[in-house]
Amino acid sequence: MKPLNEIYFDNAATTRVSDEVYAELMDKFKNVYGNASTLYGLGRKARAVMENAREIIAKSINADPDDIIFTSGGSESDNTAIMQTAIARQSLGKHIITTAIEHEAVLKTCEALEKMGFKITYLPVDEHGNISLDDFKAALDDQTILVSIMMGNNEVGSVMPIHEIGDILKDHQAWFHTDAVQAYGLLPIDVQKDHIDMLSTSAHKINGPKMIGFLYKRNGINFPSFVKGGDQEEKRRAGTENVPAIAGFGKAVEAITEEEKARRQEKYFKFKRAIADKLTANGIDFEVNGEISEHNLNHVFNIWLKGISTYVMQTNLDLAGIAVSGGSACTAGSIEPSHVLVAMYGKDSPRISESIRISFGRYNTSAEVDKLVAAITQIAGRVKNKGVKL
Repeated sequence: MKPLNEIYFDNAATTRVSDEVYAELMDKFKNVYGNASTLYGLGRKARAVMENAREIIAKSINADPDDIIFTSGGSESDNTAIMQTAIARQSLGKHIITTAIEHEAVLKTCEALEKMGFKITYLPVDEHGNISLDDFKAALDDQTILVSIMMGNNEVGSVMPIHEIGDILKDHQAWFHTDAVQAYGLLPIDVQKDHIDMLSTSAHKINGPKMIGFLYKRNGINFPSFVKGGDQEEKRRAGTENVPAIAGFGKAVEAITEEEKARRQEKYFKFKRAIADKLTANGIDFEVNGEISEHNLNHVFNIWLKGISTYVMQTNLDLAGIAVSGGSACTAGSIEPSHVLVAMYGKDSPRISESIRISFGRYNTSAEVDKLVAAITQIAGRVKNKGVKL
């Protein structure tokens, strides 16, 4: 029997741990088991490993190491930044601005705050998944205490105007948070130049381990720890530090230089063009959700395969040993439509139930892209020959 998911095209959901990260994890699990908050030798050794990773990670976004808080991942980082800002600053106003296509970790936190009396503005997007800066400026007022806008979208790859937003907010009372979970490791990030106050990431999107991420919090941004307990992370995040995972995160970041980011973006852009060109040559009736643009996150490619349900295409590709997604991995098991595609095209668009997300990673090859195109073509042909919409 052919192995399931032999070819993996769901890297926006999670990535395979790299060999160098795996080696780092195994070494630290075995040899650096001390509690980093203790004062004896084993604890000091663990602390040194953790602080080395913190420095590597801080450098990757041009931040001070003291401004990096290790968390369990992107969801905790998003929840912490949004919820704790709202609670700490509500005397200054109760208005928050975000977008309609944020990750659920942001949207559901904002929904919870709405129930607590906060006003949330969800900026709309166009058919390419982009917001309007004019809409943003119109929404901003003297009651706005937080702006949380993702750096790049996890379903269609659109990139938000982070620098322009940061520039607008630099003299405003609102703190600026960005969910950079998908963009980190692909786009250049400079929290100083972009006037970013808080930034969330997760290691498992860049061939690092799961259950580790960080929240960048600019010096002077103060709120209580979201996780209650001990005084770890300088009293900013309770819980015994996961030193092996932190070391693995640092190793994953170390492998992604600015040159490597550009190389991956170029590689993935070529994959997207190749898929689009070959599907067109094979007579497949499809459209891109969003756009093919070098400016976007090029590891994400979302396409509407007209007349073929997401379930049928995804299931048949799985049977062929190819893994793709029907949308965000965090909602893939739900019968609810993609909120991103709904925001872009409306809830009645056939795209909502006939689209797949293909997302590339470090280990994907051109040969795998060719096999994906061949499989989609074959599946589409079977559906067409049946003469019914599946």
